Amino acid sequence: MEKILLLGDEAIAQGAIDSGMSGMYAYPGTPSTEIMEFVQRSEVAKERNIHRKWSANEKTAMEASLGMSYAGKRSMVAMKHVGLNVAADVFMNSAITGVNGGLLVAVADDPSMHSSQNEQDSRYYGRFALIPILEPSNQQEAYDMSYEGMELSEKYNLPVMIRLTTRLSHSRSAVVRMAMRDENEISYPADPIQFVLLPSNARQKYKVLLDKLAELRKISDDSKYNTYFEGKDKSMGIIACGIGYNYLMENYSNGQCPYPVLKIGQYPLPTNMVKKIDEECEKLLIIEEGYPMVEELLRGFLNKEKRVHGRLDGTIPRAGELNPNIISAALGKGNGKTLQIPKIVANRPPQFCSGCSHKDVYEALNETMKQFSSDQRVFSDIGCYTLGALAPYKSIHTCVDMGASITMAKGAADAGVRPAIAVIGDSTFTHSGITGLLDAVNENTPITVIISDNSTTAMTGGQQSSAYAKLEDICIGIGVDPDHVRVFTPLKKYHEEMVKVLEEEIEYEGVSVVIPRRECIVTLTKKKKDKKKKANTEV
Repeated sequence: MEKILLLGDEAIAQGAIDSGMSGMYAYPGTPSTEIMEFVQRSEVAKERNIHRKWSANEKTAMEASLGMSYAGKRSMVAMKHVGLNVAADVFMNSAITGVNGGLLVAVADDPSMHSSQNEQDSRYYGRFALIPILEPSNQQEAYDMSYEGMELSEKYNLPVMIRLTTRLSHSRSAVVRMAMRDENEISYPADPIQFVLLPSNARQKYKVLLDKLAELRKISDDSKYNTYFEGKDKSMGIIACGIGYNYLMENYSNGQCPYPVLKIGQYPLPTNMVKKIDEECEKLLIIEEGYPMVEELLRGFLNKEKRVHGRLDGTIPRAGELNPNIISAALGKGNGKTLQIPKIVANRPPQFCSGCSHKDVYEALNETMKQFSSDQRVFSDIGCYTLGALAPYKSIHTCVDMGASITMAKGAADAGVRPAIAVIGDSTFTHSGITGLLDAVNENTPITVIISDNSTTAMTGGQQSSAYAKLEDICIGIGVDPDHVRVFTPLKKYHEEMVKVLEEEIEYEGVSVVIPRRECIVTLTKKKKDKKKKANTEV
């Protein structure tokens, strides 16, 4: 295959393009900027019409990338280390939802702060999220990891992090390319509520994630990116991570290190290899760029006397809250008996309040969608309206993090999904949805955003929404065509009007916003009671 000279960033980009990527999302930040810039210059990306526009911030970029993955396409999001702080909400939750099409998260750290306000080690985020982490030691590995990372992501239905550092990002080396793959066809998740993080579903999804850990450890032991090099001098063993391996070998001009060396390029740590080097050597030297993550892990991992017990070894369950029964079992008490908790109140699934405006919105949306798609896909958000995922409505198919509805709809639209519809509340819109709408406006992405306006932050107790009496002005100010900012009152008597408005805006090939507006029934009732109480007091 062709050999070309590439920066580390460019190798990541080229690997993703060759792997069949359909969408690239990013916010500029050194040392990651060149990943997106390379895709934007790529003739192949132009020919294939790979999405390659900058996003408003890292959060919207990650959410849009997840939206494209939802549609079965392969995508990548890129950012620098501090950008991962901005994207942390969706990043963590994407590990719980899992992915559909392959999703790579390329993060470039900046040790010594060459152009950054702090030092961070993004491997901690990857470990926190319990997802595979790939850390290249050279440009060829950067290319290979990007190319093969898509397949790894799809195999385990998880996002995969590729972690670079400044020196690798901005240095060049020859890279041999692999055969270019076709892009994925549009396909939806087999589980219709995979991306709906209602607590009951999220708890199950978290257990699924935990169940994958043993297999992720096994594939690290078998990974070609984790290599054990024998050495005659057992007085010391060396564990070298990523580019740290290059720094080690520069000390040996003949390429022969006398000590056993474990080269790490894939995480979780390869358990068997770590045990081997520990058993063979008198002491260990850990070489890693960034924080001492591996060193800290090994101080606990190599606990030969096995004196520490808890959630890591299964003495206490890894998932869920503690309770007296769990502690009793950990203490070895109770002979397996558990304390019986009396059942005072029967379990009842959550449901909309009687008279809730969201119910009328979903009834209109369901009728409208029958005319557009028998396999409807509607992206939603966090709020009372998330209950629209449940029977009898079953109107929505995602709920990942605050604001993700709009950006996931955008990513799906970028993948070719029509219609692409987002449902978000007025309070969530001002919390995190505005930037996503700005991304859509900047590209005139054909999505319809339904801002279900109940004039309050209802789910958390009825605090006043920051969007109160401002929604239309905000949307028009961002750049939505005023003719496609539509407002109606969600009541059954206006059902036909609501369906007509939704039909018209869904058919529009651009950004449209529909605002069903009716005050939350709970806050309205409370206001009436307070007003009556005040009147009685004055009398």
